[in-house]
Amino acid sequence: MMRRFQPLLLMLLLAGAVVCCGHREQVKKPELLLTEQQMVDVMTDVYLIEAMLKQKQAQGEPDAGLAEDYYRQVFDHYGLTDSLFKENMAYYSYQPAVLEQIMDSVVNRFEKVKQ
Repeated sequence: MMRRFQPLLLMLLLAGAVVCCGHREQVKKPELLLTEQQMVDVMTDVYLIEAMLKQKQAQGEPDAGLAEDYYRQVFDHYGLTDSLFKENMAYYSYQPAVLEQIMDSVVNRFEKVKQ
């Protein structure tokens, strides 16, 4: 199961590195800055949603708006909006070492569940 997440995690980290190296201006701190632990929690749920949607797609089940509903539920749970989540992702993407720690924590959570 973790092998499905690894390419997605690597792409996210690579995108963050490209953004950081390509632009030197600072990203504005989000109105609601999530702590690193909160980002781990949110990202864990986001990757679970992604995995579930990919599994449904592989089984030939139509999305029928499920993605939006799932994301809305997760964001509501954490008191976020889509734009606040994106702002936090952008903010942490400009801090690749911190984002890498966050993503490592997400991977470690999945590894613990796997065992």
